[in-house]
Amino acid sequence: MRVAVVGAGVSGLTATKCCLDEGLEPTCFEQSRDIGGVWRYTEHIEAGRPSLYPSVISNTSKEMSAFSDFPYPEDFPVFLPNAQFLNYLQRYAEHFGLRKHIKFGTAVVSIRKHPDFATTGQWDVVTEAEGKQTLHVFDAVMVCSGNFSEPYLPLHCFPGIERFQGQYFHSRQYKHPDVFQGKRVLVVGMGNSGVDIAVEASRVATKVTVSTSRGAWVFGRVFDHGYPWDMVYNTRLMSLIRNSLPRPLSWGLINYRVNQWFNHKNYGLQPDRGTGRPVLNDDLPSYILTGRITIKPGVKEFKDNSVVFHNCPEEEPIDIVVFCTGYNVSFPFLEEAVIKVENKHASLYKYVFPTHLQRPTLAVVGLIKTLGAMMPVTEVQARWVTRVFKGLCRLPPQSLMEKEVNEKKKNQWLVYMDELASFIGAKPSVLGLLCRDPRLALTIFFGPCTPYQYRLGGPGRWEGARQAILTQWDRTLKPTRTRVPASSSSLCPSLLTVVGVLLLLAALVFGFQ
Repeated sequence: MRVAVVGAGVSGLTATKCCLDEGLEPTCFEQSRDIGGVWRYTEHIEAGRPSLYPSVISNTSKEMSAFSDFPYPEDFPVFLPNAQFLNYLQRYAEHFGLRKHIKFGTAVVSIRKHPDFATTGQWDVVTEAEGKQTLHVFDAVMVCSGNFSEPYLPLHCFPGIERFQGQYFHSRQYKHPDVFQGKRVLVVGMGNSGVDIAVEASRVATKVTVSTSRGAWVFGRVFDHGYPWDMVYNTRLMSLIRNSLPRPLSWGLINYRVNQWFNHKNYGLQPDRGTGRPVLNDDLPSYILTGRITIKPGVKEFKDNSVVFHNCPEEEPIDIVVFCTGYNVSFPFLEEAVIKVENKHASLYKYVFPTHLQRPTLAVVGLIKTLGAMMPVTEVQARWVTRVFKGLCRLPPQSLMEKEVNEKKKNQWLVYMDELASFIGAKPSVLGLLCRDPRLALTIFFGPCTPYQYRLGGPGRWEGARQAILTQWDRTLKPTRTRVPASSSSLCPSLLTVVGVLLLLAALVFGFQ
């Protein structure tokens, strides 16, 4: 079975590898000259490719971001600068022999249903390399092109921008902070990129203001007792608690937890109930506290050399505006009827499969936002997709898939991972392990949900999974324990998690009385 894979970034690499694991024949088309996707930094912005600024560091820790059968080297830092992240991807591609299946410098121009699609499920794929177009026929297609290439810049939502005499640009164009030297800077939007750019700009700019309509929950990479945030937050125990609580109590839990670091209301960041988005940044609170960054409401209008915010009558002078307004979801090589996109949202079952195709032979990998690492998510998606392609897993009827898509449930990282893993028989059974391997079972339940858990059983089982799980904290602490006192001891992170949860529940109970 021949499978076309579009893109050789994180999703495309794991899709290619999963095809090989299932005995399929993948051909990966990458329009640039190397692998890496968004993680491959280039000084110049390339059309149709994601753009990265050189200071980017991963927001998820290496143990949570690993592919499930390929742990990071123990000497890699816990959170990775983009160059080391790319190095890991290169090692992955080398280890599993993926490069020979990738056609570099080859863009996918169009993907259309083959004339006999209803019976074969095949696709006509047109590619272009060195000015020459070629038609291929594939049995299935995995779209792994990501959604960081087409900027979303809704200038019509900002009255007066046409008469603003300063400079403005989308965050995709940002590379270095020297453009802000001595300037008064406005950052519109408060996602991860917006906050990163605001922090960098504040080191050289005269003044930096961040405009946000909704506010945000701000996390630091360093969490309880100095452990990585996601290794504390994304555990099976914590997920069980969050999903078992009534909604008001769940909101109280989140509100209490994130405000332990600093009171978001005092910093102008507190979101309205149910609207808060998580943002990862270690510096923002201290930069607000020291006056380097000011938080303001949404923009009401622009004037020649200033801006007016909602509920703030005075004008604020500005020189440069950076619009951190996100990206459009687009598939320029596909007919619109194949994947319906509305309000930057693609209608896909489980964020993967179009619901209306006669044959489930086209899938999108990596088009999902979760509060957790993307790499294991894309991997479990690809493992499921390849099993569907082979007919070993079946999709529900179209009506059920469309109903779920229309409900637009909030996806939770661990719940989503478990659900897809259960489709292929790779979800770990904590109760089953408790009888056979209690140490492993307790580590899986109380400790971080690292991707290796999904290689303990089922198709693609990896013999090294158990050892990788039991040594995950060793690899986490190795690059930071560069000086160990002669007599030192520390509580097990899993035990600290349990104690913390009990204290947290006690605080919530008394707080609601």
